[in-house]
Amino acid sequence: MEMVKLRNRTYVKIDELSRAISNGLSLQNRKMGIEESESSAEHIINFFGYSTRVIDNMLEPEDRDVFYTMEDLGILETEREETTLFDGREWRIHYWILNVLRVLELSEMNINTPADHDRQFDIYSEIPDEYWKSN
Repeated sequence: MEMVKLRNRTYVKIDELSRAISNGLSLQNRKMGIEESESSAEHIINFFGYSTRVIDNMLEPEDRDVFYTMEDLGILETEREETTLFDGREWRIHYWILNVLRVLELSEMNINTPADHDRQFDIYSEIPDEYWKSN
């Protein structure tokens, strides 16, 4: 995909977010299974819906922990807005922003996982055990 198209896009699909989560964690040498990354993607998308911004105070502590992990991957970003209340007090509103470009970038990466690497050496499993014995 060319970057011009990506800049105009304001949404991500669950499968893209799932791959982005899995690939992002792989870059940090952390693993997450396909089912778990799909579940996480669905959980996150449920907060955002068709928007790219959600207010922080709607999150439970467990959800916020997940969001901080996604922030480490660059999938989510934070934003803060300050407003003055009628009585003169300052009020801060914290938001989470879905970084669509980063999600698409991570989802399109071709990450070699250790399992892929191990498959390259499957040829050794074909060698009979008696050849591996030392004299």
